[in-house]
Amino acid sequence: MRLLIPLSLAALAAIAFASVPASATGAITCKSSPVSGWKSEKALSEKLTKEGWTVRKSKVDGGCYEVYGITPEGDRVEAYFHPVTLEKLYVARRGEVLFRKKGY
Repeated sequence: MRLLIPLSLAALAAIAFASVPASATGAITCKSSPVSGWKSEKALSEKLTKEGWTVRKSKVDGGCYEVYGITPEGDRVEAYFHPVTLEKLYVARRGEVLFRKKGY
C-alpha cells in the first residue's frame, strides 16, 4: 500500500506533463516570416564574428536564433537575434539583462 500511492501520483504527474504543449524555453519569442525567408545560422555566426563575438553554440528557440557566446567586451552571454534581419534583440549574462530591444 505504501508503494501504491507514490506510484499513482507519479503516473498522474506524467500524464499531466505529457498533455502540456511544448513551448519555447527562452527569454523572448520572435514574430517572424516562414523559415524559408530566414537567413542562415552560419550568416549570423559570420556577422557576429566580424563584430568581435565568439560564438560557442547557436540554435532556434521561440522563433529566434539563440546564441551562446562571448561578446567583444568579454562577457559570456546568451543572446537572441531576429532570424530574418539578424538584429540583436536580447542579451543576458547569468540572468542579468544587458540589452533588450524595445518591444521584445
